[in-house]
Amino acid sequence: MATVDLTVRGAGVIGLSVAWACLRRGARVRVIDPAGIAAGASGGLVGALAPHTPDRWNEKKAFQLESLLMARGFWSEVAEVSGLPTGYAPTGRLQPLADDRAVALAREREADARANWGEAANWRVVAANDLDPGAHEAPWLPPSPTGMLVHDTLSALLHPRQATRALAGAVRALGGEVITGVDAASEAAPNPPEVWATGAEGIEALNRELAEQGRRSAGAGVKGQAMLLDLDRAGRPQLFVDGMHLIPHLDGTLAIGSTTERYYEEATGTDAQLDELLSRAVAAMPELDGVSVLDRWAGVRPRARSRAPMMGAHPLRKGITLANGGFKIGFGMAPLMGEVIADLVLEGRDRIPPGFRVEDNL
Repeated sequence: MATVDLTVRGAGVIGLSVAWACLRRGARVRVIDPAGIAAGASGGLVGALAPHTPDRWNEKKAFQLESLLMARGFWSEVAEVSGLPTGYAPTGRLQPLADDRAVALAREREADARANWGEAANWRVVAANDLDPGAHEAPWLPPSPTGMLVHDTLSALLHPRQATRALAGAVRALGGEVITGVDAASEAAPNPPEVWATGAEGIEALNRELAEQGRRSAGAGVKGQAMLLDLDRAGRPQLFVDGMHLIPHLDGTLAIGSTTERYYEEATGTDAQLDELLSRAVAAMPELDGVSVLDRWAGVRPRARSRAPMMGAHPLRKGITLANGGFKIGFGMAPLMGEVIADLVLEGRDRIPPGFRVEDNL
């Protein structure tokens, strides 16, 4: 591609979603990432597209709702254009309720969901017995001390690596360039505008520039570890048990994650914390005992200071737009983030919500 309208740095889910949105509007786009497609946090295993609770409604939750509702059409089109699987499935989520207080709070949130989610999705308190799959299906219900669970239909899942690679394939299918490896390391954008969606490394680089001016950091990287098990529960809901996500992927594997590590020495090394995560999962779901481990993953996820994705003009560099910081919710936020950044860089239309702006993190 001799001439481009936009250069995107970062071939993770956020950068590729920006590229995809811009290409669909007719822009000529180049994506550059020396580390490769899904090399960072987007190369993980979990893929839980799960909403925040429907109470205490705010701009962040409204943005997430809109993006999660976009996801089905978004990932369906990506799969069709690329010819590659994304692992997306709107299977919902089950969460056990530990005591009567938790049940009462969850019932209050049923009304919040009706008010804030409307007819788009449900948040319901259900009896575990009502969800029993019967004798002819493998069990897949988390134990609940109260016998009650939350079942929400807004949650979905995808396979992060598959989805990111499919998105890169879709970008290429629409005529975009995705340059990786040695070629990307020396690739220079001829002119702004550029979008930097460079994950934890990008936040660290921004922090160094801010520190030179005596300004506080904009966020940090947070390490997470996850694993993939050889257990087929494809098509069943994801579970959220004891702070863990259990994700039954469509390819017949089960992901378990993740840890949250703010202090670490080795960014991509797995250790005893992941073994402890598996032990907790087995304690919660005994059918996991003895199941083969297929893969172990560790990586650093970007967390902006505001805890919301960080979008808008780079505070120190002209012509650069940042799209970063979607800690744990990047895949869920990516469809709408791509459209919002495309509005900004192609049309000059700013619809970044409060709390999501770069300046909110400075």
